[in-house]
Amino acid sequence: MEEVKEGMSTLKKTILGVVTTAVTGAGVYITTNINKIFGIEDETEAKVEQLIEAQQAQQAQQPAPIVLNIDNSSTNNASSGGGTTIIKETVREVPVQAAPAQVVEEKPETPAERMARLKKQREEQNAGK
Repeated sequence: MEEVKEGMSTLKKTILGVVTTAVTGAGVYITTNINKIFGIEDETEAKVEQLIEAQQAQQAQQPAPIVLNIDNSSTNNASSGGGTTIIKETVREVPVQAAPAQVVEEKPETPAERMARLKKQREEQNAGK
């Protein structure tokens, strides 16, 4: 018959597994909450708090909105005024202004036109000799 010597070995493996799991959990907790453990404030939280305070201060500085209630239900009755309306026509002559001068823009010379112009000038110079 064979003796089983693995009884204590199984217990050692179980204890080692439990300790490894506990150490891993503690490491995750510490890395997640390292700022709280050492008393360091998170910069992003401070920035968010500053932003909220700035927005609240800005809202406090803004004036309250103005609400106007206008009643447009009144009617304009000619009989209520009791008077008559007199319309006078007047004729006013306005002097005619001269039309503004039109600006004539010269078209830019194309390379073909320039070559033709230069050839013509050269022929005139050669003919003059």
